Amino acid sequence: MIRAVRAVGRPSFFQRFGLLTAIAVSLAAAALDAHADTSTLKIGIATTPQTPALEEAAREAKAQGVDVKIIEFTDWNTPNAALANKDIDANYFQHKPFLENAEQQGGYKFVAIAPGTIMKIGLYSKKVKRFEDLRDGATVAIANDPVNGGRGLLLLQRAGLIKLKPGVDYRATTLDIVANPKHLKIVQLEASQLARSLDDVDLAQGYPSFIKLAGTTDPNSALLFDGVENKAFAIQFVVRPESVNDPRIRKFIDIYQHSPAVRKELDKAFGNLYAVAW
Repeated sequence: MIRAVRAVGRPSFFQRFGLLTAIAVSLAAAALDAHADTSTLKIGIATTPQTPALEEAAREAKAQGVDVKIIEFTDWNTPNAALANKDIDANYFQHKPFLENAEQQGGYKFVAIAPGTIMKIGLYSKKVKRFEDLRDGATVAIANDPVNGGRGLLLLQRAGLIKLKPGVDYRATTLDIVANPKHLKIVQLEASQLARSLDDVDLAQGYPSFIKLAGTTDPNSALLFDGVENKAFAIQFVVRPESVNDPRIRKFIDIYQHSPAVRKELDKAFGNLYAVAW
């Protein structure tokens, strides 16, 4: 290459200027691309009727100079894996007990920086209208993760269908059942799939948001709901430790929590099946 350059003589001022300009343009383009990648805030969620409210918050954030992309996942494991891998900047799908369990199981180090909504869960059936009508040996589906499964068992106890060891909380498991007078067969499924199990089981723990998505029954038709008073079950905005003070994330959360348009979308999606936790 050196010989070839010498053979044609030294490059002129204009050639050198053109070369330098081309390099500068290339570097500037690369810098712009890098800036674009880092300036787009990526928030992961599990597919839910929450999406329109989050998208409304994203539209308002963009008008205020923050570009936000909402990324949907179809399960409750990938959003945390994606956050750990830095594929997303934050996620919004889990409450603190679920997060604590995920950190123990996956070795994650995350921070819940702000609460969102508290969603009711209920016991649903397409087979009976009253718990008393459940047949002996009926099949009941609850969530298979350690936290939400415990919530399901507590609901079954409130319904008078089982009795748990004294003092157990949402960490209850089927091993904590001390009385099961109807000999219920309890099966455990991924929480997001419970809504689709209603045709196959007699009773199922259900999340109104997933039931609405699945269209399997009226999300308001639970035989029994838990309350929305316990803020431990509020859905949280979760980030990596280094992102706790990211102004883009803080701006988005502020919009989500205080925008009338966002609240309108939440009301449209959930009616009286949710409460705000901030």
